[in-house]
Amino acid sequence: MDVSNNITPLVLTFNEAPNIGRCLERLRWADRVIVLDSGSTDGTIEIAGGFPNVAVHHRPFDDHTTQWNHGVGLVNSEWVLSLDADYILTDTLTAELRSLEPSNDLAAYFIRFRYCIFGRPLRGSLYPPRAALFRKDRAHYIDDGHTQLLQPSGRTAFLEGMLWHDDRKPVEAWISSQVRYARLEAKKLTSRTRSELSRNDRVRLTGFLGPILVAPYCLFWKRGILGGWRGLYYAFQRLIAELLLALFLIEARHEARLISRKDAKTQRSILNL
Repeated sequence: MDVSNNITPLVLTFNEAPNIGRCLERLRWADRVIVLDSGSTDGTIEIAGGFPNVAVHHRPFDDHTTQWNHGVGLVNSEWVLSLDADYILTDTLTAELRSLEPSNDLAAYFIRFRYCIFGRPLRGSLYPPRAALFRKDRAHYIDDGHTQLLQPSGRTAFLEGMLWHDDRKPVEAWISSQVRYARLEAKKLTSRTRSELSRNDRVRLTGFLGPILVAPYCLFWKRGILGGWRGLYYAFQRLIAELLLALFLIEARHEARLISRKDAKTQRSILNL
């Protein structure tokens, strides 16, 4: 595949100055890279504008799903490579993209990740593979809690090469994002039946098993302990994320009980009329 004009990388940004330059540096092979920004004020736009193959577009943010689908609509090539600003293409993955010869029935490729802490990749993480390379006319994004999910229309496959997830923003920005993600994730978990949830989501829905299990799972099952203090740092991140989710779940259940009591009281009042 001629990646230079058959694949268009699409990157969403909002105050990604610590990351966007490293992301775009690995995309110089593309004739056109689309950056869809939602109001950055930290120099992200200036950094992106320094790359001659980058076209910067602007759209106010409402939700991830709508933002991604809007970005896909800006792409003119057959294939889209969707990337967060803290994703870094490895040399192996770039070489694999150049050698691809996809069959006509293939709609999307899943790509695996190596999660990085302060630039050093961990041996394992909870970050799942993502359908990040897809034919524009055979896929669209749907809502899935705090994030979006690509819905391909056709066969999918996995690439061997990996992306690095290497976020260098300060911890304050990470915590702010996790609060927002936890609120959306709690809404997703409490709005679906148990049969609609994955096994992991059913564990998280309990509100207490997630925080109890996540740190040892990261450290031992995912071998994070072999990463030294970086592995511990990642386990602490995941623990904080699960604790925030548990708090939002408790809040959601409390509000649901209050509404239920109010409805029951109203119904009794009607019956007594």
